[in-house]
Amino acid sequence: MTVQSPPTRRQFLARAGALGCSLAACPLMTPISLAATPGDHRLVVIILRGGMDGLDLVRPVGDPAFAGLRPTILGDKKGLPLDGFYELHPSAKGLHQLWTQGELSFAHAVSTPYRDKRSHFDGQDILEAGVGKDGRISDGWLNRLVQTMPEAQLRTALAVGREDLLILNGTAQTTGWSPEASLTLSPATQVLLERMHKSDPLFSVSLHEAIDLAKRLDNSQDPDDTDDPQQMMMQSVQAANRRGGIEAIAKFTADMMQEDTRIASFSITGWDTHVSQAGSFAGSVRKLQAAIMTLKSELGDLWGKTTVMAMTEFGRTVRQNGSRGTDHGTGGAVVMAGGALRGETVHGTWPGLDEADLYQRRDLMPTADIRLYAASAMQGLFGLDKSELEQTIFPGLDISDGLPSILL
Repeated sequence: MTVQSPPTRRQFLARAGALGCSLAACPLMTPISLAATPGDHRLVVIILRGGMDGLDLVRPVGDPAFAGLRPTILGDKKGLPLDGFYELHPSAKGLHQLWTQGELSFAHAVSTPYRDKRSHFDGQDILEAGVGKDGRISDGWLNRLVQTMPEAQLRTALAVGREDLLILNGTAQTTGWSPEASLTLSPATQVLLERMHKSDPLFSVSLHEAIDLAKRLDNSQDPDDTDDPQQMMMQSVQAANRRGGIEAIAKFTADMMQEDTRIASFSITGWDTHVSQAGSFAGSVRKLQAAIMTLKSELGDLWGKTTVMAMTEFGRTVRQNGSRGTDHGTGGAVVMAGGALRGETVHGTWPGLDEADLYQRRDLMPTADIRLYAASAMQGLFGLDKSELEQTIFPGLDISDGLPSILL
């Protein structure tokens, strides 16, 4: 009898990519396949779902109208100083350390081309698709980025989290992973599944691989045995599961980026702050901070080659509502972090908060397209030219006036 050695991590992923929908039937993981980028720069895009209030995260205290528009939701704690005009939310002390180290910046008064309806679903689709408000939404701008690059087999892009990410959907294959996914089968259930799908070679293979991987995850592992790539991947998953929460996603992302991953995207929910914003927003800020700080600590020296961009579908109203929260708005903010970044800067043109300066007399007026900042990162990290950015990655984007300088 021939004993077959277990597949390497690369072999396992390659085989899983060929299985497609069959592997989706296994609850251990989402379908896995590979995407790629050349070079040594790393990009993490975090989608802040729910409409992050940029006016609360990066507070324009230098605008005389600001305090009167939000008499209660800002709380009693003073913000953390940035540049004399803006202050950072008081819960973001870790992010403030990155600011002082030159590894954090923001862009204020930005938005996608989406206007007026303020729907989370439509807004997120527009953000992740990277198109204009009337554009066709079928794939994501990160996926289109991957498609423009040669040597696709050399690197991997990851979409990390429970839900599908439109931003990485498209022709170029990407990997998906959920940190809380698990496969627990009784012996009887395992036998039943094997008999039911014995005649289905694709499902049968994927089922056995999922069961085998689940057993390996349950067994104790030698922490010094790091020569086997598959072993390394399983140890990363184990460590992420033990830590839990957003730190698990960030830890797994960093582990993969220490191998061949160069582009990753995941999301953080909880930014829809209609009611009692002071408490819920502080908790969401701490989650974003934990994700970014975990990436920094886990990446080590690679942090110097990394750019993190946290983006949201729209901002929120400048005035607080009767429930001590804020409603869906328009202009918002982008958070950027990383060792490859030109930090200690709040980019953008401030429109003012007087009523005549607001969008529809209720929202922060957008003064820049959010896609300009993503395009600047694409150009600086991956060398894309103007035509690729305007025609392929972000159809309809006008960069004739140039791109903001966000990288070193």
